[in-house]
Amino acid sequence: MSASLDRFHAVIPAGGVGARLWPLSRADSPKFLHNLSGQGATLIQETVTRVRPLVGDRVLVVTGARHAQEVRAQVPDLGAHDVLIEPTPRDSMAAIGWAAAVLEARDPDAILGSFAADHVVQGQAAFERVIGEALTLAADNWLVTIGITPTHPATGFGYIQAGRAVAGAPSARHVRQFVEKPDADHATAYLATGEFLWNAGMFVVRAGRLLDLLAREHPDFAATLRELAREPERLAELWGQLPKIAIDHAVAEPAADEREVVVVPADFGWDDVGDFAALRTILAAPGTEPVVLGPQAMVEALESTGLIVADSGRTIAVLGLADIIVVDTPDAVLVTSAERAQDVKALVEHLRARGRSDVL
Repeated sequence: MSASLDRFHAVIPAGGVGARLWPLSRADSPKFLHNLSGQGATLIQETVTRVRPLVGDRVLVVTGARHAQEVRAQVPDLGAHDVLIEPTPRDSMAAIGWAAAVLEARDPDAILGSFAADHVVQGQAAFERVIGEALTLAADNWLVTIGITPTHPATGFGYIQAGRAVAGAPSARHVRQFVEKPDADHATAYLATGEFLWNAGMFVVRAGRLLDLLAREHPDFAATLRELAREPERLAELWGQLPKIAIDHAVAEPAADEREVVVVPADFGWDDVGDFAALRTILAAPGTEPVVLGPQAMVEALESTGLIVADSGRTIAVLGLADIIVVDTPDAVLVTSAERAQDVKALVEHLRARGRSDVL
């Protein structure tokens, strides 16, 4: 693995709005720029720290123009060429594919690991062990994804169905299929089979191999990405030609159909912090209710449970409410229940339809 480790690069897509975490997460200040784990660092800082033992200074962040300055401020040791700035959002295939093309141009044998900037991982040793196995497989030309061993029938995550074992690998299995976020009945049925893992959206693959797989289904897409790597001065001209499509749909699912994707099961703690209910679980300490993110002294809660985010400097008082979500920011306050946490995105869409860009 050591030779492969020298060619290993971390690609960190840092995009999205995190609408289900509104009003804490905004278009100008998305969730990866916030300290949401309670550990004193933002999610992107935690991500970079997590991958450094594996890649050293070989970190490439892909982010939007409106976030690039803050990304550099939060991760000041990134080199001048370590931040790729997207003119406009084009979804994950464009972001990761652009990074792959840049790395391929630098080193035809480069291997990349794609790790979202806004996920929480617990268990560094387990993380490094899993990625080490994935790296060995990627060096053998597999497209490798990471599957989290599920702890409950979650409906907020996609799933990966694992098949037969990969010969010679400690734990990897061939991927039978990727499955979109299921309803509760299907999620329960998945877990009963013992074959399904949560899709963490992590990929480890040779940069050139990723682009070759993309070229099968979308030849113009792959060609434009490689052209962009050769002629970065044409970014403004070429970027708008790229399709908006996720890497799962563009590459992973078609490659799985051809039996070219393997999954390494992971037992480290993982969450994509998809809503405030998930955030409460991440922050919760035994016997502590309600969970508070922010200054504890600003919250007074009696006979109440849930999550309170104190981000305005005001005192927040809650009395006799169960499973409540309160998010207090200087210009907007959200009050809902943990049960409706996934629906915050619909509220954001409602505000956008009402022209309330002042709070988005």
